[in-house]
Amino acid sequence: MPSPATTYQRAMSAFSSNEALWSQVPKAPSDAILALTVNYKNDPSETKANLGVGAYRDENGEPWVLPAVRRATEELLRDPKLNHEYLPITGYAPFTAAAAKLMFGDDAPVVKEARIATNQTISGSGAVHLGAVFLHDFYPFPKDKTVYVSDPTWPNHFAILKAAGLSTQTYTYYDSSSRSLHFEGMYRDLASLEDGSVVLLHACAHNPTGVDPTEEQWKKLADLFAEKKLFAFFDSAYQGFASGDPAKDAFSVRLFAERGISLLVAESFAKNAGLYGERIGALHIATASSAQAEAVLSQLNTIVRRENSTMPAFGARIVTKILTEPELRAEWDRDIKTMSRRIISMREQLYDLLTNKFHTPGSWEHIKTQTGMFSYLGLDEAQCDRLIREGHIYLMRTGRVSMSGFNSRNVEYIASWIDKVVRERS
Repeated sequence: MPSPATTYQRAMSAFSSNEALWSQVPKAPSDAILALTVNYKNDPSETKANLGVGAYRDENGEPWVLPAVRRATEELLRDPKLNHEYLPITGYAPFTAAAAKLMFGDDAPVVKEARIATNQTISGSGAVHLGAVFLHDFYPFPKDKTVYVSDPTWPNHFAILKAAGLSTQTYTYYDSSSRSLHFEGMYRDLASLEDGSVVLLHACAHNPTGVDPTEEQWKKLADLFAEKKLFAFFDSAYQGFASGDPAKDAFSVRLFAERGISLLVAESFAKNAGLYGERIGALHIATASSAQAEAVLSQLNTIVRRENSTMPAFGARIVTKILTEPELRAEWDRDIKTMSRRIISMREQLYDLLTNKFHTPGSWEHIKTQTGMFSYLGLDEAQCDRLIREGHIYLMRTGRVSMSGFNSRNVEYIASWIDKVVRERS
């Protein structure tokens, strides 16, 4: 038997040069959504349109800095005491307090009684990750460590949950034939789960379908979660985008919290504050007592410490000023309405063009009834491929589009191509 030293020498001989060292590493596949943007940018067509990007664009197709954000930033930069020191592991305390109130309400018992453990996170993705790691380490799953997610869901949910050591299964959500929520199937699937199972829910403006339960349906789901002691893992990436009102868009979370249902919320300020690159988010875990909240927060701190130690400070200060200063908060509320109204207007214009100008075969009512940034058009992969290849209209092959990619200059062009691929497929 060769000695350990000999085995080591043989192993290292395979990596005798830098060229060979990483030769066994395969190239990972490109992210489908990010690849769309790359292809769009490389397309020389003057009529091209990017309907894939999950970020708000203004009427000119440009990124929009919210006036409230611009004003808060200017005020911060004028502060002579501004510094760039590390934040505590928990994050910027005024931010975490304000974020919890935005999500649960100022007068919510879980807020007033200090029963929420809140840790600042690296935007919504980081909040989902931190929540997943915490559940993996501490939640008493009924069987294996499985999280049930909607079919479809944001694709990155699967990767994040898997990286945290959790497995996933799907539950019925979208009815492709009616292009609406398959509530009966959703309820049936969740009712069949073992008591105590973990279910990931989109708080509002479901990504990618744009289809949300009604308030009455949320109440039925809350009854079911309470009966079966299901754990609600809320992903709230679009608060304010569904209705234009952040409080209204928090209905599902607040309802479940009021009912005493076990839950956590991954909250993001990327979309509703336009702070995509600042990576500002929060993870909230509701508990039964302030003592439990302290213990949970201590464990979240432990996870954060070993992973990235601290959180982005400047963006957190921007959000805090907006949420805590009345004038800035009022301006931010107007900004959210500006974004949501433009998206609603684009939905109405697209619907009107397909229905009343082009008389495109089929019903397009779902474009108006879906909410938030995204819409499922109801096109198949072949039709989407034609839109990309021939129309230079970049969208996901599932038919998912970002409504903020539409504007008054391109909506008729896009509608004409949708009409074309639908007619020639019929």
